[in-house]
Amino acid sequence: MRLELGTPVRCTDAELGELADVVIDPLSKRISHVVVRATHGKIAPSRLVPIDLVDRTAEGDICLTCTADEAAKLDPVQDFAYVKLDELPVDDPKWDVGIERALALPYYQTDDPAFAYPYDDHVGVTYDRVPKGEVEIRRSSVVSSSDEDAVGHVDGFLVDDSDCITHIVLARGHLWKKREVTIPLSAIDKVETDLVTLKLTKQELGELPAVKVRRFGA
Repeated sequence: MRLELGTPVRCTDAELGELADVVIDPLSKRISHVVVRATHGKIAPSRLVPIDLVDRTAEGDICLTCTADEAAKLDPVQDFAYVKLDELPVDDPKWDVGIERALALPYYQTDDPAFAYPYDDHVGVTYDRVPKGEVEIRRSSVVSSSDEDAVGHVDGFLVDDSDCITHIVLARGHLWKKREVTIPLSAIDKVETDLVTLKLTKQELGELPAVKVRRFGA
């Protein structure tokens, strides 16, 4: 099964959104959940959908085996916290922090000692909650070579019948020069939240076959 980030996701009775992220067990390299984000102007939280609800027999769009109402009852993935700069957004035995998006820090600047503002050492953070011990990958997640060069970003995954990753689809280049490289699991060193590290050097990666991407807006 191919899980291409950005692919439309449908329930049995209605469109739900698009595949935004995947949640992975970094040890087994098994995908446990997909994150579905609402599209077309819909105001709805992104949902954490168990991989068991993905219909493997469907072609094209990603299809779920539940209704839209049932999907709306699944856990929302995003949360917000106002924390100190050195604190984690969540400390929970059930959840870990996935993708984080820090909001602007307070800014104070003056040369006049008469105007002294109290310093706020807190920051607002929106973050994704993922099951304990698991990590989250999105379309803009960086892929790094073994010699620590950023070589592109994640575009999708190929998974087997047990939902384990067999290949990662790497997108390289920009606009009209964009290429896809399919990298086998044996060449993946580790998967962390927002980062995939390869066992290949940048030069070795360049020797793998690449296919031109014909997808507009990718």
